[in-house]
Amino acid sequence: QVQLVESGGGLVQAGGSLRLSCAGSGRTFGSSAMAWFRQAPGKEREFVAAITWGGGSTHYVDSVKGRFIISRDNAKKTVYLQMNSLKPEDTAVYYCAARGVGMYALRVDEYDYWGQGTQVTVSS
Repeated sequence: QVQLVESGGGLVQAGGSLRLSCAGSGRTFGSSAMAWFRQAPGKEREFVAAITWGGGSTHYVDSVKGRFIISRDNAKKTVYLQMNSLKPEDTAVYYCAARGVGMYALRVDEYDYWGQGTQVTVSS
């Protein structure tokens, strides 16, 4: 079973940057597509970014394009989300997710494993 643990969240001023990390375990990590989702209070969990098993393809929700970068290091079994030019509307709990196949998907129910979440708060 794949286990995921997020870290790197915190409080940052608008315009600042944070890098989230997701440390994984399990023998299938290297063949699993990975994604980041976020959930703000009162809202549904929202897709943010995804990356294929080998890191060769990525996808982002329009609202974060040009600001966020997803990457992975399979040797370290870690996926990252570099968040730049943060805005107050980015405030949410950010979750790391893994899929049992190499291609990413955009829906919550298409992912098999989830981390516990890490809070990101952006002040204005």
